[in-house]
Amino acid sequence: MSEKPRAMRVEGIILKHRDWGEADRMLSIFTRELGKVQAVAKGARKPRSRKAGHVEPFTCTSLVLARGRSFYVLTQAEAILPYINLREDLILLGYASYLIELLDRFTHDEEESPVMYRLLKNALTHLERGDTPQTVVHYYEVRLLDQIGFRPQLFNCVNCERDIQPQNQFFSAPQGGVLCPRCGDSAPDARPVSMQALKYLRHFQRSSYEDAGRVLFDPTPEAEVERLMGFYLTYLLERGLNTPSFLRRVRG
Repeated sequence: MSEKPRAMRVEGIILKHRDWGEADRMLSIFTRELGKVQAVAKGARKPRSRKAGHVEPFTCTSLVLARGRSFYVLTQAEAILPYINLREDLILLGYASYLIELLDRFTHDEEESPVMYRLLKNALTHLERGDTPQTVVHYYEVRLLDQIGFRPQLFNCVNCERDIQPQNQFFSAPQGGVLCPRCGDSAPDARPVSMQALKYLRHFQRSSYEDAGRVLFDPTPEAEVERLMGFYLTYLLERGLNTPSFLRRVRG
């Protein structure tokens, strides 16, 4: 197997950064070519740094990375899509942060996944251009679950495998899908789910993004879908997410 070149140009989205040393920044970047990597941007905190504006969180950037002893070293950076609207609107900032947190939690360093990269880039682009945030987020959640191998079963009872009938059901995170009323009543880990909320989730699971965008959200089932997805994702991660509480605060 051939070794990767010591330096290479990649396209990546900056997930987050932190101060490193006296004037540097440590970046977490999800790249199209390498997956998630950690890279040091030397001098990025200096007032006259040419890199600083190109490596802000949410920015889609063309990067040259040199392989160092422990981390990559960023040698060049040029923003491709700055996603300015996502940083200027607190609500959009919250949604974008949620998308990035999910990707960050469900991926490991240097696992190549062009599909996951494209999923994140498309979702940020849709938020930036003003698409309905709920459409962007739920489509992203469902497709991310597909990619990581935890696609929920929504059309048949996960226990008895009978077709789901048009009535309120149950959802089991440990079992990975919907339980019919007969099975759900006796399942201690199941929670109720309305048929309307289930229809929303089914629609996102089987639709293209364009078709998913045609749905008109009713506030009550939308709130239920949000809670249900949070319940399932938290179970899979075995810990809570940070951004949903921020989103609730900024939405009021």
